[in-house]
Amino acid sequence: MKLASIVMATVLMVGVSTTLQAQATTLAQIQSRWAEVNYTLEGDQQEQAFEALLKEAHVWTDAEPNNAEAFIWRGIIQSTFAGAKGGLGALGLAKDARKSLERALEIDPRALQGSAYGSLGTLYYKVPGWPLGFGNDKKAEEYLLKALDINPTGIDPNYFYADYLYEQGNYTQAQQVAERALQAPPRPQRALADAQRRMEIEALLQKIAKKVG
Repeated sequence: MKLASIVMATVLMVGVSTTLQAQATTLAQIQSRWAEVNYTLEGDQQEQAFEALLKEAHVWTDAEPNNAEAFIWRGIIQSTFAGAKGGLGALGLAKDARKSLERALEIDPRALQGSAYGSLGTLYYKVPGWPLGFGNDKKAEEYLLKALDINPTGIDPNYFYADYLYEQGNYTQAQQVAERALQAPPRPQRALADAQRRMEIEALLQKIAKKVG
């Protein structure tokens, strides 16, 4: 019986390890492809690539309905696709992104260092408010601060909050947070995304400099 128990425990551990490895591989593939689509493609080619990537994300969430990371990335793809698409179709994608990110928070709010909070907060200040959309600056700041509380040194939460502060006209604090974003440590296997994000931060700092004179 003891031997059988040991064998069973070993089988279970191998099964869990294999599942985790598969999840990590899918995550890395989605992250890498998203960076390529978001930062290196344009126009119709980008829209078609986003559509294909979104289908992959749906396959992932369907296969792993309790995986917060899968829903976070489905939401990120939907929200950035909305930004690239524009028009009425963008609002529908933004609403879908909100649902995906809210589902991720239900599963595990700390997944990917609180990324769902940061992405959801960004949606709330980028999307128009009522009656056109669901935008809400108060909710945006609430979520953005939660993201920073979980990941205070991360490049994304600091950039998102700096951009929010800029949009609110709080230029001095926006500058401080943006400069902190530039000091963020590099993320493993996210070289393209990090490089492009740093360019966005530099561009934001230039806009802030024009405001503060």
